[in-house]
Amino acid sequence: MVDDSLQQEAKALGDPTRNRLFRYIADAPEPVGVAELTDYVQLNHNAVRQHLAVLKAADLVIEEVEDRARPGRPRLLYRLHPDASGRWGTAGAYPWLATLLAHALRRRQDPRQAGRQDGHQRAAELSGTGDPVDLLAAEMERRGFRPTRVEKGRRVEFVLGRCPFAEVAEADPGTVCQLHLGLSEGLAEGLGGLDVERLVAKDPHRAGCRLVLHRERSVGATA
Repeated sequence: MVDDSLQQEAKALGDPTRNRLFRYIADAPEPVGVAELTDYVQLNHNAVRQHLAVLKAADLVIEEVEDRARPGRPRLLYRLHPDASGRWGTAGAYPWLATLLAHALRRRQDPRQAGRQDGHQRAAELSGTGDPVDLLAAEMERRGFRPTRVEKGRRVEFVLGRCPFAEVAEADPGTVCQLHLGLSEGLAEGLGGLDVERLVAKDPHRAGCRLVLHRERSVGATA
């Protein structure tokens, strides 16, 4: 029996225009605005918004508000939903994993080093745009981990509701989990203000891994 969510996705993508919009969003390197999508499918703004609402309701795309520093009303932007990654002809997370591991082999790095380097690179793109914990949470969400955050004082814990690499992690948990730990460390170091304490790995198919961090103590702060 086909899962209800898959049925909803299939129904949403059964419309040719929505399918084109979905493909465009999935292939775009950055979140896409309504005006760009309107130009692409040559329909009016309201028609495109209606199609996007269906894709959003089916959890095929995510709608977010533009982080806008310049004057003017922030735009609504759309990107591929992490849960749809790897389905319906989209690339998914595995090409990123394969590329990262290939780079590690070429540079003679272990998975943790490769993950940390990738985390540093991504943090350089994100730094200076907000609270580091918020940025880290958004990045884990973007990569498909479904993080749930709990904060108590300076301690921050993320419970990960999904492993986007479950099949590989089941066969080789050491490699995948060390890569994820290194990625988290690189992001924390690059964003600043955070220290990774540990990653507690669980069954990748059941998820529930825990990433534990601490906010660094502010200068002049007391215990």
